[in-house]
Amino acid sequence: MTLLSLGLVAWFATHLFAIMAPDARAKLTRAIGEIPSKGILAVLTLVSVVLMVKGYQSADYVEIWLPPLFLTHVNNLLMLLAIFVFIAGNVPSLVRNKIRHPQLAAAKIWALAHLLVNGDLASVILFGGILAWAVIALIGSNKRDGKPALNRKASAVGLGVHIVVSLVLFVVVGYIHIWAGVWPFAGDAPV
Repeated sequence: MTLLSLGLVAWFATHLFAIMAPDARAKLTRAIGEIPSKGILAVLTLVSVVLMVKGYQSADYVEIWLPPLFLTHVNNLLMLLAIFVFIAGNVPSLVRNKIRHPQLAAAKIWALAHLLVNGDLASVILFGGILAWAVIALIGSNKRDGKPALNRKASAVGLGVHIVVSLVLFVVVGYIHIWAGVWPFAGDAPV
């Protein structure tokens, strides 16, 4: 659990740096330049992800609760929603004018979905930690930035593209889970 916890601490630090300490972030950027400062944060983010993944994989299984099977369906619906929300800011869909911080909103949905279907201690630490980070980051972003204008160009065609891209990405994410040895659907994996 140590690696997992260190990964979460590093994730919090790198992702909340600009939100909670904008003056320090600006000072770092002035001192070494924008590209090097972003590079340092990118490397620290990568290190945090590696630590979280390695820590999660090596953690002993300590059951807290046994999720009922129907929650797998809820998880999959939430994951489709998380993907849909995550890409909302990057496609000219009508949705992108309704969500202020789509990536943070998607992270909250993703973490909640995974908490529903994983009842072990490592999962609670990982997904609960990411959920806590996303809530803190959303509050901090709103305080720092104020209310952003949500009048970006959008269209009904963009919404169609948004839906199709979301479905394709959902299938890709499902296959990545299968490739990684995690069956993301209800019932037993086919043999």
